Amino acid sequence: MIKLDLVGKSFGPTVFEYTWRDVILYHLGIGAAAQDLSLVFEGVKGGLQVIPTFGVIPAFDVLWEVTKNLNVDLQKVLHGEQVIFADRPIPPQGKLLTTARLEGIYDKGKAALVQVRSETASEEGEALFRCLAVFFCRGEGGWGGDPGPKGERHQVPGDRPPDFVVADQTSPDQAVLYRLMGDVNPLHVDPAFAAGAGFKQPILHGLCTFGFAARAIIKAVCDNDVRRLKEFKVRFSNVVFPGETLTTRGWKVDPDLYQVEAVTPGGVALSQAYARVAG
Repeated sequence: MIKLDLVGKSFGPTVFEYTWRDVILYHLGIGAAAQDLSLVFEGVKGGLQVIPTFGVIPAFDVLWEVTKNLNVDLQKVLHGEQVIFADRPIPPQGKLLTTARLEGIYDKGKAALVQVRSETASEEGEALFRCLAVFFCRGEGGWGGDPGPKGERHQVPGDRPPDFVVADQTSPDQAVLYRLMGDVNPLHVDPAFAAGAGFKQPILHGLCTFGFAARAIIKAVCDNDVRRLKEFKVRFSNVVFPGETLTTRGWKVDPDLYQVEAVTPGGVALSQAYARVAG
């Protein structure tokens, strides 16, 4: 049974050292191209920018530490939601320290819902960003526990067209490239493993799709200034296959808030999403 006594426990800090090469590799992994000079050239005037969703990479090790301690079958763990809160711009190189707290484990009947909140700071102790990750552990529910709070709804408006639409063609090799950032689950590269999990081919990492959508938002409403994206939250609703077109759409509902979704020919991949941007 899932270890309920882990609720409230802290993990880390884990240390992540990186250079501009890692930043550029991440940007290429989420679809940046040669014309996106501020994302792919370390010598660009004004300095290399770092998209806030890069923050999921330093947080990976501490989240892995949490999930390993849950006493669950890791093949039955699904990444359900992801939120990032950008407090300060991420430096293009350095050493980052991440701590995490297992915030809650809730009983959803057929699954347990696990919430983990993490914080990442520079080596000097300056807070840079925070993440909230939600996981579903299939087969671990049904113990009669707290079902948890109802999540805030972020439904896109159905009565008007979106204020922006950005279509990105993912590469057939997208998952092979993105996995070099640390998520080496064979589900994203091995056809036999993917077939065993019920998929017709390896699937794209959910966090890669997350990055694609963030890059689209920055392009569409932030004038390509990564510092203006302050919060971004998504629910992973469907898989994306490498090579598919991913279309990110956004509706402005407040001066600094967009309701967002990302779709493929197979349906809605990112739902219940929002982006908060600075003016």
